Amino acid sequence: MMMMMMMMMHDEEELTRAAATGDTERVRLLLSNGVNVNGVNKFGRTAIQVMMMGNTALALVLLEYGADPNVADSGTGSTPLHDAARTGFMDTVRLLIRFKADPNAVDHSSLRPVDVARQTGHVDVADFLRSV
Repeated sequence: MMMMMMMMMHDEEELTRAAATGDTERVRLLLSNGVNVNGVNKFGRTAIQVMMMGNTALALVLLEYGADPNVADSGTGSTPLHDAARTGFMDTVRLLIRFKADPNAVDHSSLRPVDVARQTGHVDVADFLRSV
């Protein structure tokens, strides 16, 4: 039992590492082999939380496999939508919304993704988020 848990944890570490480095094909392979898309790494983060926000193809794979678009970072309260809005990746923002990311989620500073986009100067993202 302990060995199985350690193997699962290793798989989830590998998944988050592949997501963080933008290795879409590795992510797809791991998920097709049954790795838990919402499993956490040793830092308590899921693949969608650590993915390269500008890699929309990677985000799509994770979301199609059931990644939770509303998972919040325990330290900041930021969701993937906050992160995509903060970095100005409109395609990822649109995709997250399509997969039911909550545009009204607030982080630990009571900021919504639209607020974060506005603060970081991503007017197009802020305008889009205001319209949903």
